[in-house]
Formats: sequence, structure tokens, C-alpha cells
Amino acid sequence: MLFGGTALSLMGEAAFIAASHHARAAVVMARSEQIAFHHPVSVGQLVELHAYVTRDGRSSMTVEVEMISETLSTGYRSQAVKGQFEMVSVDEHGKPKPYRPQT
Repeated sequence: MLFGGTALSLMGEAAFIAASHHARAAVVMARSEQIAFHHPVSVGQLVELHAYVTRDGRSSMTVEVEMISETLSTGYRSQAVKGQFEMVSVDEHGKPKPYRPQT
């Protein structure tokens, strides 16, 4: 089974990539919330991560991440974990910095 902490780490990385690309700036994670573990991911299954910016603020954004698991032998796919991550654009001193979202 995939350890829940490992799943959250992978999802945090996906949120970081999506937020960095969206803001075209350095970002940090402020919090994770509404993490829902729907079913375990077994050894031998593949996982796929999808991350989308769902809210823009002045210096922060919300990124929704879902982890999809796939059983190779059957091709069965289902949502294993879903959650939201609050990401903040920061300057070189780690202070919140406004950003202009990419379209």
C-alpha cells in the first residue's frame, strides 16, 4: 500500500509545479486541506496526478490535486485521493508577493 504521507508529498509537489507555472514566480505551500482518501493504492498500481489552479488571490492561489490509481492488468482507474493546497507567491525574502496569473 502507498503510505498516506507519501501520497500527500507527491500531491504537494504537483501543487507546487502547477502553482509555479501559473504564477511564473517562486511559491510556497501555506496549507493543505480537505484531503480525502477514497481508497488505498496497492503495490503494482500506477498513480497519475492532476493539479489545477481553482482560485486566484492577490498573492495566493488554491490548487486542487487528485491522485488517480490504475490497475495495470485490468486498466481500471479510480480517484484514490483528492485535496486542496493553498500556495503563496513569495519574494526572495519569503514574503508574500503579488503575481499576475498566466492565461
